[in-house]
Amino acid sequence: MGFRRHGPFQVGDQVQLTDPKNKRHTITLKQDGVYHTHKGAIPHSDLIGLPEGSVVRSSGGTQYLAFRHLLQDYTLAMPRGAAVVYPKDASMIVGMADIFPGARVIEAGVGSGALTCFLLRAVGPEGHVTSYERREDFADIARKNVEKFFGGETDSWRLVVGDLVEAIDEIDVDRVILDMLAPWECVDAAAKALTPGGVICCYVATTTQLSKTVETIRDHGSFTEPHAWETLLRDWHVEQLAVRPDHRMIGHTGFLVTARRMADGVTAPPRRRRPKGTTEEL
Repeated sequence: MGFRRHGPFQVGDQVQLTDPKNKRHTITLKQDGVYHTHKGAIPHSDLIGLPEGSVVRSSGGTQYLAFRHLLQDYTLAMPRGAAVVYPKDASMIVGMADIFPGARVIEAGVGSGALTCFLLRAVGPEGHVTSYERREDFADIARKNVEKFFGGETDSWRLVVGDLVEAIDEIDVDRVILDMLAPWECVDAAAKALTPGGVICCYVATTTQLSKTVETIRDHGSFTEPHAWETLLRDWHVEQLAVRPDHRMIGHTGFLVTARRMADGVTAPPRRRRPKGTTEEL
């Protein structure tokens, strides 16, 4: 987890080059490396030793802005096996599931490793993430993506190829994150692994999955009332007094469901509902 994230560029750093059309290219710096573009070549030596936010010029005269890439940029550009969790959803998982430094987290459905990177960044070197993935080919892609971002293996991560329900061997974990087609199948295993007060968070794509996930968590009896929502992201165009929403937005990508693990043997108070046909609270 000691991968360099600041200071002058050095050999081994991953650098994001942005051209005048805002197209981004990521390279890994090598001592004698050369990055070739259709606008000319950029020797890596031109970048080594420069501070972030510098501008380099290709042999064809095109200028490129150089930064280390942000995690959100990396996850959108990484090689994929399964679809990645979009940064807007990964950020909500980290925030709304309260992934904190030092937390012990279980993740099921590692996919291409995008969410894993966010979780590892959040738990820090004192925390730990265990990721379960049924498909070995997805696990291989995720391992390469995670290790590339962090600059190698990290002691904070364990990747298990297998089904969570069958392979889980942990107890008293702080958070369980389920990103899979049928998270309701893992609710009981999650309840057994979570410490009282821990959070389960499920990421699903369709309303059918959402309904079954919520009802399974609700009926299990070990969790508080599930909270379900989605996040929509819209950019804004700001040019002096011309201020308006962008014509495009990142709309529905998935639903999130969270609930908290209650103490063993505790039954939640009955939910208060509005009577049918009225707006008055009971």
